[in-house]
Amino acid sequence: MDVRLLLKLVSKQDLRNFAVGIVVVTGGLGLAGLTLYAHEANRSRLAAIAAGLSLIFILLILIFVIPPLAKKASREASQLNLPFEFTLGGSVMAVLIIVVGFSAWNTGNNLLFIVLSVMLAASTVGFAAGWLTLRKLDIRLRFPETIYAAEPFPITLEVSNRKWFLPAFSIVAEVRGKERETIAAADEVSEALPNFIAKRLLAAPHTNLTLDHITYIPPHDSVQRQTSQSFAARGRFRITDFELSTGFPFGFFRHRRRLAANEADILIFPRRTARREEEELLSSLGSRDALKTRGSGDDLLFLRNYEAADDIRRIDWKATARTQNIMVREFAAETDARVRIIIGGFGPAANVPPLRERIAGKTAHHPEFEAAISFAATLLTDLESAGVEFSVSVGDADLLLGSSKAHLFSCLSALALAETPKSIEPRWLEIRMADTGPNDVIVVLTSARSGIDAASAAHSRLKTITF
Repeated sequence: MDVRLLLKLVSKQDLRNFAVGIVVVTGGLGLAGLTLYAHEANRSRLAAIAAGLSLIFILLILIFVIPPLAKKASREASQLNLPFEFTLGGSVMAVLIIVVGFSAWNTGNNLLFIVLSVMLAASTVGFAAGWLTLRKLDIRLRFPETIYAAEPFPITLEVSNRKWFLPAFSIVAEVRGKERETIAAADEVSEALPNFIAKRLLAAPHTNLTLDHITYIPPHDSVQRQTSQSFAARGRFRITDFELSTGFPFGFFRHRRRLAANEADILIFPRRTARREEEELLSSLGSRDALKTRGSGDDLLFLRNYEAADDIRRIDWKATARTQNIMVREFAAETDARVRIIIGGFGPAANVPPLRERIAGKTAHHPEFEAAISFAATLLTDLESAGVEFSVSVGDADLLLGSSKAHLFSCLSALALAETPKSIEPRWLEIRMADTGPNDVIVVLTSARSGIDAASAAHSRLKTITF
């Protein structure tokens, strides 16, 4: 266990809250003991002073101790499969029931007992109605084939009510999933904490995606909605289950019901953007490029002596007259331009979140790397539309050349799952260019702060775009 890494889990605010909490709680307990002693000793003046100070400490506890604990408890409860939770209105109602109940018992006032019974009846009826609303509900969801970050996409949502007589009211449908299996700082947490604690923190938190709010579902019927959603960033979203919730009828309780879902991975392709370099690159690919191999193209490759099997139409009469030997032309084969996109040379992100925030699920954002990924996604889409062969190399992914729609999706998937680099790989460009041909167009997307080796950059058809 690394103590230095362990200290990163504790912030100054936590230490301050801990110190204030200890002082306030200890002071409150001390004043409560002093009040009890004063009553036993018949020192009424001291008892009154201690009781007044105790009320002040209770107020401080309500301000400085209870809210942080309630916030953390609410965060933990959202990850658990609890059937219901109190809303703000429900919490206020619970406090009022306690106050009115204590007043009715203390005074024996019949009116207070009537008010108490009405409040209890309203809470009981509201709890039962909300529980019945979520019974026998099913949900079905359909996502589109392709999803791009920061672009709205349609979702078909269908919620069915299998109850024969009771309708469903005010249903909020959500899908729950994970963006990754473990948190981004899994290695650091494993080193900083004992195994039995680290296992609990390594799992990535669930993310809730709100689909729609359905106000009414008739009995033994279904409601189908077409909604629009969007993901802010590229990556993976693994669906784990669905969640239906309702605050019907009074909003005192929020009932929840989890429904099992077939686990499915949704890939969010990178955001598509356009830059001036893309237009220049695409315009340069409009012509056909000759390969340095024999073929039936129009570009002259070399001249050679005539052979018996040669076509006489390929005889070059001017060269024959000049050399006094029958010479024939050999032409170069033609092929469409082939584009290889190489992404690399990016250092680690500068704004890495603290360890505490990474445990909560926050990841580092690398603006330059994300811009390169988005540019590559846009360029690949345009190349596929133009029928040009292309490939992409990023991280551990090195895809072969292709020009089909399926190959485009494979390249976009590699871009979607590319991790933010932790360091610049040595000789990254030289290694990636080892398998490139002399007629391939090499598009290198790199950082403006990275240096490209002069020997590697000497490739006649290498184009470098910095971010």
